Formats: sequence, structure tokens, C-alpha cells
Amino acid sequence: MQDYAPLYQKFAEEGLTRWLAKVPEQLEEALDVKRYSDLPGWQRVVDKFDTADALREQGYQVEAHLEQSAVKVSTQPELPQPMQAKYRNLLKKLMPWRKGPFDLHGSYIDTEWHSDWKWDRLAEFIAPLHNRSVLDVGCGSGYHCWRMAGAGARFVVGIDPSPRFHMQFQLVRRLMGLADGNRVFHLPVGIEDVPANLDYFDTVFSMGVLYHRRSPIDHLFQLKEALRPGGELVLETLVVDGDAQTVLMPEDRYAMMNNVWYLPSPDALVLWLEKCGFVNVRVVDVSITTTEEQRSTEWMTYQSLQDFLDPNDPTKTAEGYPAPKRAVIIAERPY
Repeated sequence: MQDYAPLYQKFAEEGLTRWLAKVPEQLEEALDVKRYSDLPGWQRVVDKFDTADALREQGYQVEAHLEQSAVKVSTQPELPQPMQAKYRNLLKKLMPWRKGPFDLHGSYIDTEWHSDWKWDRLAEFIAPLHNRSVLDVGCGSGYHCWRMAGAGARFVVGIDPSPRFHMQFQLVRRLMGLADGNRVFHLPVGIEDVPANLDYFDTVFSMGVLYHRRSPIDHLFQLKEALRPGGELVLETLVVDGDAQTVLMPEDRYAMMNNVWYLPSPDALVLWLEKCGFVNVRVVDVSITTTEEQRSTEWMTYQSLQDFLDPNDPTKTAEGYPAPKRAVIIAERPY
């Protein structure tokens, strides 16, 4: 089983007592083996990896690299090839790997998403993360959480309700060791499980989440309440072209996804944020999602973006809607 004592201790140190009081119950519900029968198997996979401390006891120097495209854990000297092969086979058992890439003890995990491209699009525009507390909503397996730590954040909490993503994160944290692992944490919960009016985080990221919310305005208020006064929101979501009154609501599916509700134009999204009370709202990037950024790989063998587009017109989804385009918007909670 995972050791959540460091998480409890960090939440207590940070004064997150209201949330801490709920965490044990949240973990018990989110990791209920009666609901998720694969969890024990995933846990056994994670347990077969040597911890960073165990490798150090064997004479290895463990190195973590969080400031480069692939979040990397390696040793000096390198692990023997049979050990690397064993780890690679174990990593495969946690597939699919969606967000990354990772480079873990010689195994380069070419994930479905080039999440490093998204990071590169926004990194120069956000407030420097040095010594900041950060919440990453819908973080997947935590790739961006590690990049946030690499950018200097002192405390990062990623939340995502998928138990598989949680176990993938716990594996990487196990390999990282205490130096980096004790400032980056993952909880298998959604934004609705974060206490209201928390007023705590310096920066809140919500990337690839808004269009999955039945009530996007409520989501924006939830993000605002998680921020301290003066804190910064980094929002990334699907958008469509149009003016401040343009919003697409798919009749059924969008790009084969059945849980897409609203795709606003960038101008509409700015209006939404301002109506929610955010200030200094600005669009810093609008990019078409390409089949080079999101695709099937050896580590995610299911259908991906190419399969969700019109085969005769890649500017449209399979349903005939405009193909995926994403915007990054930055805003601040006023003092």
C-alpha cells in the first residue's frame, strides 16, 4: 500500500487542515478495490520497483531531471540492462500512458500527448513558479506537476479522479525519492472534492478540463475559490472561432468524446472569466491540435486524434465540427 503520511504531514504544515480532514475518506472512496478491481494488480506492479532509497543503498546515485521535455529519473552508474528490461516490462503493465513524456531508468515513455509542447506554449507567460504553491486540476498521471516542481514550485498538488493515473504518479514518485517526491503530491479526486473557499494556492492550473464540465461557470468559480487573493489561474481548453457570444455545444459527441459540453470562442471565455470576477484576463496562445501532438504510440495503443477526425477533411471532426483548437488564458483573482 502507498504511504500517505508525507502528504498528511505536508498538508498540515501548509495549514490545509479543512482539506486534510477529508483526505483519508476521499482516498478510501477513490481507491476502493470493490469499485476498481485492477487496483491491487497495479499496486503490485508499483511495489516491484526499487525505491530511490533502496537504489542508493545499493551504491547508485539517483538523479531526477524535472526541467526538460521528458521527466527523467536515472542513476549513476546506469542500472544493468536486465534490470532496465524488467522495469520496462513493468511499466507496460500500467498502460495506457496518456500525458508525458517520461524517461524512467532507460525506458522512454512516448505518451499519447506531447504534453511538453503544451508546457512550452504557456511557460513564458505565467508568473514564475519559484516558491509558489500550485494546484493542477485534471493532472492525469502528473507530468505537468513534475514540470511545475522543476520550475521551482515548493508545493504541488495534482488532482485527477482516475485511479490508474494515480498509480502511475505513485510509481514515478517512488522512483523520485524524497527530495522531489515530498513536494509533489497526487490525489485521485476532482475539483468538487476540494473544499470551497480554500483561498490558498498561488497558482491554479486547469488544462483540458473545462469542456468536460456540465457547468463551466461553476468550474471557474471553483478554481477561483482555490486561489488566494492575487493568485493566478492558468486555463487551457478547447475553443472555436467566433466573437464573445460564440459557444459550440455538440449535439452528441465531439471528436468521438461523449463528455464534451461547451466550446467557447476565446473572446467568450474572456467574458466568462470577467463575469466570474477575474481580472487581467488575457489570451496568450491559440493553437490547432495536430496529430503530431496527440497520437497513438507504443505506450498508448488505442485510437487517438487521427481516428477522431474526418478522413476526407482533417479540419473537421468525425462529426463535422471544427477540429480541435486550444487556447491558453491567464487571469488573476483580485485582492
